[in-house]
Amino acid sequence: MPFEPIAPRSVPEDVYEQIVSGVLSGDLPAGDTLPSERDLARLLGVSRPAVREALRRVAAAGLVSIRQGQGTRVLDPAASGGLDLLPRLLVRDGRLVPTVARSIVEARALVGPKVAELAAERADERAVMLLRECVADLTTDLDPVQQQVVALEFWSRVIDAADSIAFRLMYNSLRAAYEPALPALAAVLEPEVGNVAGYSDVVDAIEHCRPDEAARAAQHLLAPATATLLAMCTALADAEAAEAAGADESER
Repeated sequence: MPFEPIAPRSVPEDVYEQIVSGVLSGDLPAGDTLPSERDLARLLGVSRPAVREALRRVAAAGLVSIRQGQGTRVLDPAASGGLDLLPRLLVRDGRLVPTVARSIVEARALVGPKVAELAAERADERAVMLLRECVADLTTDLDPVQQQVVALEFWSRVIDAADSIAFRLMYNSLRAAYEPALPALAAVLEPEVGNVAGYSDVVDAIEHCRPDEAARAAQHLLAPATATLLAMCTALADAEAAEAAGADESER
């Protein structure tokens, strides 16, 4: 069988992962105060410096607040966390979280037209050339997942052309959350990534410096898959609700 290298992990990393998982799962509810460094070290069987380093990282992620004399308080991830949490929020206990998936699909549909509009205002010749290279790649003999990877790169280059650090960082987080699901989404997104003319329309508008046209072309390109993906999210949410209702009924 094939083997892959195992990335070494440090003790602070393990402590960090355990606390973050507890916060995101709700096992460590917002508003609760964590045990002291001393008590955490004892409970986890690690050193206090390892706990201190892990807590600093969790605080930097916006998941806890550390105040001298007041302990470490758990924060609400939705109120204080960053986009880097999206990949972890998308899948819980090995299952897709429908509400998080829906928000990613909605963000994708809204961000695409805006960055295309900005790209039409700011793109130079090299940016347009790189976009045309991506469109050309979509015409080659690729499997559905490879096509989606090229499509993701296309939007990455549109954002480069838009020259917006805020949209770049947002896209990085959305892509990190989105990429693991590509194999499962291949069939749904195949009509979109196969719409080479749609991608060409976006590039044409960018090249000719037509922001409104670029936004419309991007919206038209993304709309069909967006509708399908949102319907999938709704179906998942309904199935989850029905399963939860059935579980409650069986406990009575």
